[in-house]
Parts: sequence; structure tokens; C-alpha cells
Amino acid sequence: MDRPLVSVIVVVSNGERYISSALHSIIRQNYSPFEIIVVDGQSVDRTAAIVHSFKSVKYLHQAEQGLAHGRNMGIESARGELIAFLDSDDLWTPHKLSVQIGYLLQSPVQYVNAWVKLFVEPGYGLNSRYTKKFLEQAHIGRTPGTLIARRSVFDIIGLFSNDFSIACDVEWFMRANACKISMAIIPEVLLYKRIHNNNLSSNMIVNKREIMTVIRQSLMRQRHQEDGIPYGK
Repeated sequence: MDRPLVSVIVVVSNGERYISSALHSIIRQNYSPFEIIVVDGQSVDRTAAIVHSFKSVKYLHQAEQGLAHGRNMGIESARGELIAFLDSDDLWTPHKLSVQIGYLLQSPVQYVNAWVKLFVEPGYGLNSRYTKKFLEQAHIGRTPGTLIARRSVFDIIGLFSNDFSIACDVEWFMRANACKISMAIIPEVLLYKRIHNNNLSSNMIVNKREIMTVIRQSLMRQRHQEDGIPYGK
């Protein structure tokens, strides 16, 4: 059986500290073929130089701002039948692609997620929500870093919404659920998510506000569906 090409999209902005480790965790995958697309959101540090040192990586300069826009640029440039994502400060396990793609090829689901485990950057001052027990546990990762989706999913439900600076992934998964896109969660840790001072999600005020907006939109979409009224993507 021919193995499908998977396009791995990494959006980065001033990520010189972690980008090399992230890219190495993709390159060391025991699955092929894959392509790596790095979308650089106007970095002013050494990010571009580091990415260019990886000869097999496709580099895109992002003229506009925003995580959603960067991810969408990557999707539009991708050649793969399958789409995956990795944040520039996180790490995959070496068999991440082979496990999830193997499952996709043997089942009718349209996308898969997996479990995630958090790890703390040395010197980071933890807030109260990151207890020792919480950090030791694996968590269901409904996040782009664990996602592998058939490209057709984005044709059905659309790309990431530029209306959200942080919660664009939450909104996308809500739309996928509303469209009854079949999915599965692999019960294995395939992503290690780094906790540090510059995590985008650490902006709790913006994050909570955007998640509340996503929930309101989801409820409105559900009411429209129950009433038989079309609701936009």
C-alpha cells in the first residue's frame, strides 16, 4: 500500500530557542513521506537562519499577523493528502506519525488526535493550575499538535478562523464536531507540550474571552441546526 504524503505545518514567531528541537522531532519520525512547512510570523531573531539550515524544510514568510493566518498559509501551500501541525516549542514522539496514520489508513475516521503530556521549561515559575499531579498525568489532546487530518476535512468545514488570536483551534474543533466529522483519539502520549513564560495560551484574559465567544457561537450554530436554518462556517 502506498503511504500518503503528510504535510507538517509549523507556525513560529521569534522561536530561535526551541525551533531546532521541534524540527528535529519531526525529522526523526519513523514514517515517510512527509514535508515540513515552516511559516514564520515576522521573526526578528535567528529563527529564519535556523530554519534555513534545515535544507529539506520549506520556509514561508508570513506578511500578516496571527496564528490562524499562519496555519492557513501552511495548509494552502501543502501538497500532502494528510495535514499535521506542531507548535514551534513542542515535541513529537518518534512514532507519532506512524501510529496515527496507521490508524487513519485502517479506519473510516476523518481525523485523529492523541494524548499529550506537559513538561516545564527550567526556570519557569508555575502558576497554581499546574500542580505536580496535573503535570504527571497524560491528557486528551484536542489540539493541533496531536492532530492529523485528511485534507478533505478542511474543504468541508473550512480553515482556522482569523477572528481568534488564541482559541482558533478550539473554534475549529467545535466546527468539526458540529459538522459531525468522524474522529478518534489515540490513547497514547504522542505530543510533549512545553510550558514556559511565553506560551500564547498564558494570556488568560484573552484566552478566556475568546473561548466564551467560541462557546456562544457553538450554541448559536446548534440552535440554527435544530431550526433547520443554515449557519455560516
